[in-house]
Amino acid sequence: MDMDIAGLRVLVTAGAGGIGLEIARAFAQEGAKVHVCDVDDEALDALQASDPQISASRTDVTDRKAVAALFDEAIDRLGGLDVLVNNAGIAGPTGRVEEINPEDWDRCLEVCLTSQFNCARLAVPHLRRSENASIINLSSAAGKLGFPLRSPYGAAKWGVIGFTKALAIELGEDGIRVNAVLPGLVAGDRIRRVLEGKAQARGMSYAEVEDQALAGVSLKTMVTARQIADQILFVCSPRGRTISGQSLSVCGDTRLLV
Repeated sequence: MDMDIAGLRVLVTAGAGGIGLEIARAFAQEGAKVHVCDVDDEALDALQASDPQISASRTDVTDRKAVAALFDEAIDRLGGLDVLVNNAGIAGPTGRVEEINPEDWDRCLEVCLTSQFNCARLAVPHLRRSENASIINLSSAAGKLGFPLRSPYGAAKWGVIGFTKALAIELGEDGIRVNAVLPGLVAGDRIRRVLEGKAQARGMSYAEVEDQALAGVSLKTMVTARQIADQILFVCSPRGRTISGQSLSVCGDTRLLV
């Protein structure tokens, strides 16, 4: 299917690895112009070697001065902006609320939620000049179900949904669509580390915790980064021109996070 997004100008945060890299590559494969940022120097070097058509900046999106410099560089490279994908996030600590270090709480919210504000506020003036403008904020199934032993992450991802809805209403008159994408259990290193942490906290084996996690998913499977990227491409294409203010789950019908 031709998504009609050739030439679309896209910025993806944390785009040199994991879900972000899959999103960036999916846009680039459809002919979009893509710029990413990341804090992982090795991943940025690997991206330059493997995908030279995707430009990149080293940026910590919790640092507002660094984000301002990112937008200067991205707009210069892209010639404008049509899509912002707020993908940056961390897993945060695993443990009961009374065990969580307050600094770990602060850091999780800073990366998973406040960074989206840092980027969106600078993106909006450029998006207003686009004829096909979108902001995609990465939330999580934890953003609507809660996630025991992961309260900082769950709180941040619920916050993303509220931020998304407020922006959709606020920016609708400018023709800017704003949506949240809610992955479920995404196959990869991050969910492996999360499940390992839960196994340790509960005195269980990894296999037992994984089985518990998949028991709450109707399709009994994890999702892939590419499936998330495909959803985002559709929503940001002209085919998704009336989709805004939505929390779009890509989760195999996750009913419960344990």
